[in-house]
Amino acid sequence: MEARDKQVLRSLRLELGAEVLVEGLVLQYLYQEGVLTESHVQEIKAQATGLRKTMLLLDILPSRGPKAFDAFLDSLQEFPWVREKLEKAREEAIVELPAGRPQKVHSRPAPKLLELCPLDLKL
Repeated sequence: MEARDKQVLRSLRLELGAEVLVEGLVLQYLYQEGVLTESHVQEIKAQATGLRKTMLLLDILPSRGPKAFDAFLDSLQEFPWVREKLEKAREEAIVELPAGRPQKVHSRPAPKLLELCPLDLKL
């Protein structure tokens, strides 16, 4: 997985945990596409809560090859607003400079995240 895609997953980790239910279509699609192994699926399903399942998936995805992020986007058919958010964050994540050094594009934290951390709003 590209560094940019890893950065997107990391930056939206809390939101994804709150908004995505991975058990069901998401897991089965990623298994079908070869992104997850049967062992991965069983390990994720064994987690006690939906949040833990999503967090474990987010821990596994970055190590699952170059097509893992795109397959994850495709798996989010039940969550089109999440897919749109990920695609937008991916476009804005890194702007390549001519010298080849990445420059991060700074943006405001997502409103939903500020609801989770209201003290950050005051900063």
